[in-house]
Amino acid sequence: MNQWLRKLFLCASLLACASAHAQQWNFQVFLDDKPIGHHHYTLRASGVSGDSGVGGAERELKTEARFDVKVLFINAYRYMHDANERWRGNCLARLTARTDDNGEHSEVAAEQQGERVTVSSTAATVRGRDSADGCLMTYAYWNADILRQTRLLNTQTGKIETVNIAALGEDKITVRGVPVAAQRYRIGGGKYAIELWYGADKAWLALQTTLDSGRKLRYQLK
Repeated sequence: MNQWLRKLFLCASLLACASAHAQQWNFQVFLDDKPIGHHHYTLRASGVSGDSGVGGAERELKTEARFDVKVLFINAYRYMHDANERWRGNCLARLTARTDDNGEHSEVAAEQQGERVTVSSTAATVRGRDSADGCLMTYAYWNADILRQTRLLNTQTGKIETVNIAALGEDKITVRGVPVAAQRYRIGGGKYAIELWYGADKAWLALQTTLDSGRKLRYQLK
């Protein structure tokens, strides 16, 4: 094998390995039945330093949300959110997030320091610093372990919210045009109650919440 072919083979192998260590959730977002944007999640393995918890496998999650609501062809509401999360096992190790909520800008940062996680936020409703003991999770819908939590970090506001989780039983939803059996849950305690659907393998399938206006915001897998 000549040098050029050897380099090409090595490059292809590295790309295959990178793909094997990445998971993606690409959701189209609807307001009632009208598409308004997307929310993409990409999770990559970034090393292994143990088995679980603080010393578990290291992962990096990148998220991007873009919503644009138009009324009579005029932009009535725009939302942009970008976050980068570093995880050790099921515990948040580091977070940086930026949000533009229809012109209201905020930044949130969090970092695990010893046995505590410190959080700073520029959001008007939270502005300042907070901290929490032990293992802390964000609203990491992609990880079904959040269903066992009593507090979650809101990456838009920086608030550590006390939550309650309710199992709503079996349901059937359509995923990419196919009927799928799912388990339905509700997370309460934040600004809005959030309903989630998971497959038999705990794979995240869908999300829905009801806004103050009574309209439903929902995530549908592409």
